[in-house]
Amino acid sequence: MSRSPFHLSRRGLLTAMGLGAGAAGLAACGAPSGGGDGAESNLRDGFTQADLTVPPEYEGRTPILFWAPFTGNNYEVLSAQFTAFNESQDEIVAIAESVGSYADLTQKFTASLQARTVPDIVCFPEMQWLQFYQSDALAPLDGYFDDEWNLDVYIQNYVAEGKAAGETFTVPFARSTPLFYYNKTRYIEAGLPEEGPETWEDLAAFAPELAKIEVEGRPLSAMAFGPDAWHGQADIWGFGGANSNENFEVTINDEKGVEWLEWMRKFIHEDGYGYLAQASGTDFASGLAAGWRGSTASLTGQTKATEGLFEIGTAYMLSKEGEQKQVPTGGSGLQLVRTESQERQDACAELFRFLAQPEKSAEWHVGTGYVPIVQAAQETQGVKDLVAENPNYAVALNQLENARTTDYTNWNAGAVTEISAAMGQVFGDNAEAKTVLDALAPTLQEVLDDNREDYEAVQFEGWN
Repeated sequence: MSRSPFHLSRRGLLTAMGLGAGAAGLAACGAPSGGGDGAESNLRDGFTQADLTVPPEYEGRTPILFWAPFTGNNYEVLSAQFTAFNESQDEIVAIAESVGSYADLTQKFTASLQARTVPDIVCFPEMQWLQFYQSDALAPLDGYFDDEWNLDVYIQNYVAEGKAAGETFTVPFARSTPLFYYNKTRYIEAGLPEEGPETWEDLAAFAPELAKIEVEGRPLSAMAFGPDAWHGQADIWGFGGANSNENFEVTINDEKGVEWLEWMRKFIHEDGYGYLAQASGTDFASGLAAGWRGSTASLTGQTKATEGLFEIGTAYMLSKEGEQKQVPTGGSGLQLVRTESQERQDACAELFRFLAQPEKSAEWHVGTGYVPIVQAAQETQGVKDLVAENPNYAVALNQLENARTTDYTNWNAGAVTEISAAMGQVFGDNAEAKTVLDALAPTLQEVLDDNREDYEAVQFEGWN
């Protein structure tokens, strides 16, 4: 299996940037706080702001640029929040530019570091921001915290994932967990429980009843699968396994891992109750499949897309019977890019503070389905009304009791790509699970070995 182009260790990223071992020497002297991984300053001479267009009504303000990994509805909601920030004061203008997906952001930001023309804010998922912390590209945020805005305002499941070596480099923002979605209307039609399945055994028992319903001349599929390593993390935990352990040993091809992926292969290719979809969420919304796994951040969009067609049900991510349900934290936080401008960095912190207001966090949750990451947001009337109107949002919130940080394998974007590709081989090509996982394991082990020193330096406390 070939190495992903996004497999970046500290050394690899510095090489890609053309900076070499002396990268920290670019830091300016005398700035008030340090940058990532031992940099002496949060400022960085020679790194200027990427091109942006300031609307005429905001000319003369300090401009800050966010490269946002959001599209569609989520980007529209984000843009509305930025407009509200710009209208709330007269000194800063925040510009959000959609760059596509997280993978697109990784590629574009890496190129911008090499060109030394960067945005002011980025938003990388889970622990994948570490590859840029390790290359001194990010600035710490602790110096901006006070009694009103600090890490205590956020849901604590996500706070440890933003810290490295005792400093905070990420504040939670677009955070989520994966969620099991099912077509409640079809379940009722098939005489199945309205609350949906709890285990994979439940789904296997429900699938023949769902298959009695014809859709476009074919039996209704119980599940449209996507080759997503994030979902796979929940799945392997739900079979009692893990991708890797705390000793940096890859375990994805152990007995439990093979059992997980072989169960999926059989369900899809031998039983015929599921299939690998090109766009599983689209197939679900159009009624071609009775289930799929998506982010909590898909909840608002899916609800709108299926309005008048069928009723959506949601459930915790499934596990094998008798095994503990665990779900990976997901989504992303806001990171401050080290640039040459203290003024712009200070302005970014003001934006972060604005977005951490309970009402703004609630608006983001209601508009997108992302977790209301500010604890007080859950007590706002908007969130209470939403949960009362649509209990699916309560399922998403309650599932946080099972949320934990992903295994080390999923801290690297390249490794995530490799895991997803392996799942695709089994889901789509009917490849034997053990053969695929045995081939994958050495690649993942190489990634962990390459990054172990850097990960240990982070002093992660989220599993304690």
